Amino acid sequence: MRRAVDVAKQTPATDVPVGAVLFDANGRELASATNRREADLDPTAHAEVLAIREAVKKHGDGWRLTGCTLAVTLEPCAMCAGAILGARVGRVIFGAWEPKTGACGSHIDVLRAPGELHRIEVRGGVLEEECAELLNDFFRQHR
Repeated sequence: MRRAVDVAKQTPATDVPVGAVLFDANGRELASATNRREADLDPTAHAEVLAIREAVKKHGDGWRLTGCTLAVTLEPCAMCAGAILGARVGRVIFGAWEPKTGACGSHIDVLRAPGELHRIEVRGGVLEEECAELLNDFFRQHR
């Protein structure tokens, strides 16, 4: 998660600071990304989606990230949770909870919905205060 926090600090100034890092089963970093929705004018340019896109190029199992861990500073939204499921990520660790749009347990729980064929281990609240402070600082400056 510390690596994801460092990545989040590199987010373009116009974007909400979120960092995502994907690690393989041996802990080797496959990819990292920040939110770039505003910078790229792309509604799908969330940190998780961008990291997944990069990681599948390196992982060697096509589009499957089985056995990989995604560390992200903010609870993934429904779009990102869907991408995580689709990529078969094995584990998600996130920092700050997102009660308005979070899809890993706070608002809804896409990753552990009944009937999902792929089971993902989820752990939230890791370095929660540090991750939340990145977001609080950003919104204080932009409101």
